[in-house]
Amino acid sequence: MIAGLGNPGTNYSRTRHNIGFLVADNIIDRCASFPIKTRFDTEYTKIKIKGQDVFIVKPLSYMNRSGFPIQKFSSYYKIDTKDIIVIHDEIDLEFGTLKIVQNRGHGGHNGVRSIVSALGKRDFVRVRVGVGRPGLSNDVSNHVLGKFSEQEKKSLDALVKNGADACLSILNKDITFAMNTWNSK
Repeated sequence: MIAGLGNPGTNYSRTRHNIGFLVADNIIDRCASFPIKTRFDTEYTKIKIKGQDVFIVKPLSYMNRSGFPIQKFSSYYKIDTKDIIVIHDEIDLEFGTLKIVQNRGHGGHNGVRSIVSALGKRDFVRVRVGVGRPGLSNDVSNHVLGKFSEQEKKSLDALVKNGADACLSILNKDITFAMNTWNSK
């Protein structure tokens, strides 16, 4: 399962906090041949990778409550936590960078915190998509809930594509290959 994190609704559709949704949508646009459905407070579809079904899931709860829908979905479809990839925004990475990690703490990210709490484990893979920190302000909420700057918009499509490519490289190759490829860029 690949779970892209974000907030539902048009107010949040092109915000930094919704980069996980944008990456998930890119994967769906490139790979999905199945209709989008809803279940367990998620919007989902599936793709085939190496002959296996892979669910692309977007929780429809707000970011801070992402854990419950992901837990219900993975439990119903018997998806082990090690087979879950979570895509989310990361303020501790410069805009445009990616970092793949596994079996790490939430790092202060409330969506990831919710998932760790709901699953009772943290051994899932995370694709951290850098959205940068706010300038001199400590107002993280306004930064992540804010729209991309004009400068960021110029490279947003490439960042979203790279996030999708990173997820697909985990599935097509393995996590070590993906980490070596994407964490060094």
